[in-house]
Amino acid sequence: MTLTETDPRVERDRSGERGSDYARLSRRVRQAGLLTRRLRYYGGLIAVTVVGLAAGWTAFALIGDSWWQLGTAVFLAAIFAQFAFLGHDAGHQQIFRTRRANQLFGMICGNLGIGLSIGWWVGNHNRHHANPNTEGADPDIMGVLAHSDVRARASRGIRRLIFRYQAWLFFPMLLLEAGSLHTASVRAVARRATPYWAWEAALLCAHAILYLSTVFLVLSPAKAIAFLVVQQGLFGFYMGCTFAPNHKGMAVLPTPGSTDFLRRQVLTSRNVHGGWLTDAALGGLNYQIEHHLFPSMPRANLRRAQPLVAAFCAEIGVPYRQTSLFGSYAQALRHLHTVGRSAGAASSSRSTS
Repeated sequence: MTLTETDPRVERDRSGERGSDYARLSRRVRQAGLLTRRLRYYGGLIAVTVVGLAAGWTAFALIGDSWWQLGTAVFLAAIFAQFAFLGHDAGHQQIFRTRRANQLFGMICGNLGIGLSIGWWVGNHNRHHANPNTEGADPDIMGVLAHSDVRARASRGIRRLIFRYQAWLFFPMLLLEAGSLHTASVRAVARRATPYWAWEAALLCAHAILYLSTVFLVLSPAKAIAFLVVQQGLFGFYMGCTFAPNHKGMAVLPTPGSTDFLRRQVLTSRNVHGGWLTDAALGGLNYQIEHHLFPSMPRANLRRAQPLVAAFCAEIGVPYRQTSLFGSYAQALRHLHTVGRSAGAASSSRSTS
């Protein structure tokens, strides 16, 4: 199941009144044709991404047993991230008209292409979209980092130590992100927690067999392990750097439903401005506000929706945050450092009491 702007849970959150802020914005967006599918755009994007994957593995075969393969690992890490972006778009029903087609394409990109369960990711991501940056409801802020003083002060042991230095540990920990995603995918499929768990399991196994056998048949054991560490480490690092600007350092809401749908999405999200290169590198997620307001909007339409949404937010007096990529990292790290100091202060007060 995928959360869209027509999902009944969203309707309950925004009351469904024709005169509500979100209803008025939604009408403007629909009238502008910004929710219309962009099959030609996605056809070109898919073709370029598949060609990139083929080129990467062709280069891998031609280079052979060489340490130069670490360069191939860097390239394939970026290509894997692009497949993840396509899986993300399919999970939000952005590409095809039918849910079945998006589900199938998502499994090809996610399970078979990069070894991540699309079923697990959609369920997890839906919870995030329903209550972004909300304590106890958003799984993205319930992991290894603390995003609020309350959670930081309540921590114990190794978790408190991580929270205390989380601003320094943030980027190094992103190198482990791919491993975390693979582990969560396998666990979800093993528990049969996804709708098409049998198909997903088969595709995950096919990916693992093809990927690992290719690497270990071409490379010596030492080079193969180095290739895996670099390729998977940078893939996770890339994905983490893509997600970091979106919500870290933005408002953290205390409880679900503490504000209306439009404000819940806008106040907890941050955009990253830039040109076509930024759009391509971040998979369109740099338009995080527009994406959260209209999850099924095709990626190509987010740039066109941005000035419309920004103007509407100014009209109704809702802060609309947008900054540069490195500015977003700075804001995120400052927030993590401030929250981390709360963990340190809590630790000091307990040790002196």
